[in-house]
Amino acid sequence: MSPAREQPMGKAGAQRWAALGACSAERRLRAPLLTERSERKLGALQPRPLRPGKTGHLMTAERIDREQLCEDVQICVLRCELVVEGEMKFYGIEVEIMDINDNSPSFREAVRELKMSETTAPGARLPLARAHDPDSGRNSLQSYELSGDEHFSLAVQAGPGGDQRPELVLAKALDREEAAFHELLLRASDGGDPARTGTARIRVTVLDANDNAPVFSQAEYTVRVPEDVPVGSVLVTVTAMDADEGLNGQVKYSYQMVSVKALKIFHLDTETGAITLMRNLDFEEGTSYELEIQVRDGGDLSDIAKVVITVTDVNDNAPEISLRSALSEISEDAPSGTVVALLYVQDRDSGANGEVHCSLDKDVPFRLQSSHGSYYSVVTARELDREQVSEYNVTVRAADGGSPALQSSAVLALRVLDVNDNAPLFLEERYSARLAENNAAGALVLTVRATDADWGQNARVRYRLAEGGCDPLPARPPPDEPAPLLGDDDPTGALPAASAPPSRFSLPGAAFPADFCEGTLPYSYNLCVPPPARALPEAAWPPPPGSGRRFL
Repeated sequence: MSPAREQPMGKAGAQRWAALGACSAERRLRAPLLTERSERKLGALQPRPLRPGKTGHLMTAERIDREQLCEDVQICVLRCELVVEGEMKFYGIEVEIMDINDNSPSFREAVRELKMSETTAPGARLPLARAHDPDSGRNSLQSYELSGDEHFSLAVQAGPGGDQRPELVLAKALDREEAAFHELLLRASDGGDPARTGTARIRVTVLDANDNAPVFSQAEYTVRVPEDVPVGSVLVTVTAMDADEGLNGQVKYSYQMVSVKALKIFHLDTETGAITLMRNLDFEEGTSYELEIQVRDGGDLSDIAKVVITVTDVNDNAPEISLRSALSEISEDAPSGTVVALLYVQDRDSGANGEVHCSLDKDVPFRLQSSHGSYYSVVTARELDREQVSEYNVTVRAADGGSPALQSSAVLALRVLDVNDNAPLFLEERYSARLAENNAAGALVLTVRATDADWGQNARVRYRLAEGGCDPLPARPPPDEPAPLLGDDDPTGALPAASAPPSRFSLPGAAFPADFCEGTLPYSYNLCVPPPARALPEAAWPPPPGSGRRFL
């Protein structure tokens, strides 16, 4: 008999035995033989008692599971003996358990983790776990199928017993930087109708190899910073990426080429790539710095980038005025345009911050004149007059074009030398005095005074009486005789009277030219004395020899 095994107990699994008598209620079927050479106890079928006088049925006492009773056996047969009481006969019964597709293929692990280096050559194979289907025949496992990724394919090898052994085949080279993981789905199918399937997920982790060099995000980094940027500021951060992982992906930064000067100014963080300012920048000392930075990974692969740091100028330098040559004295008759000083003006800043404008104070007889490049000349703008201003403190101012502008100044001390360009002047235009006759010799007639606006020797005044007089002049001494007056070369300007003149000389009125000299240029002034109230007797001329005096 071949009953179907999945039927409920007492119904579909029972077969009628019309010719047999009723079975003993206490009788149990012995364990069936599975094969001719082996015997295994699988349990007993509990016969159901038959009603007396009726045909007995051999009933299943419990649900039959072929895979449990006949594991790994193609033909599952249960053997038992049936004894008929009263007839003293027994019958041998064989019950074959037929398989149905009630089991799906299954994998021991629902998820399988595999690891493969990215340098693995295509064609490499990895064995996969096999699926298990307890059904038999066509209902058992029949095929495998792989899906999920073009990098892998499936190969199924036949084992010594004809079993199927799936293998994972690398069909395309791996690249961990492109895909670090690959998710696959392995499906096992049986031959039932309808077919049953079981699946397992396969996760392939790609192991990194140092096949990627670190790469800077930029081949050249350019940054512009003002020269007054604070110390400690991060000027720029260089970054490099390495597609590898682990030690192969860890990078460090270092200087590849850098000047000694730049090495003292900029600090490079080997871990982060940040370049920090270590000391103050000065545009006037350096306007640009070039640094070559190298990045290296744990596998000794490297890359190089250039960093250009440009320093921009700020107006931090005032103009500088250098006195290259200067006069301390100048003659007041120096012609206009005479150079009194030569200046050199510079500003260490650049651009508008280094453009310098120079100027002088107003109301001074000088002007600035550009000579060559940054040289300026201070020249006289007009003739000088020592009598008006004898000394000058000329202030030269220089201002740059920054905002706000920075300024500096220099003072030129200049003394004006005198020339004899002023005549002495009497305090009065005309002096008059009355002289009594018969006055004592040496008596003071009058005092004259003159001043000179010049200075020093040019302002020193000397007085003397010169020939000449007011009309009419009754008598004149010979040219080789001195003037007949006392007080010649008297610096005080006092005119003394002479002894009483002889009675034979009469002088209704007399004028005495008073000459005085100052410097090298003589000037003269006439002094006239009005005649007395009455006529004088005629004087004898020349005076008697040996008198030692000059008389009027």
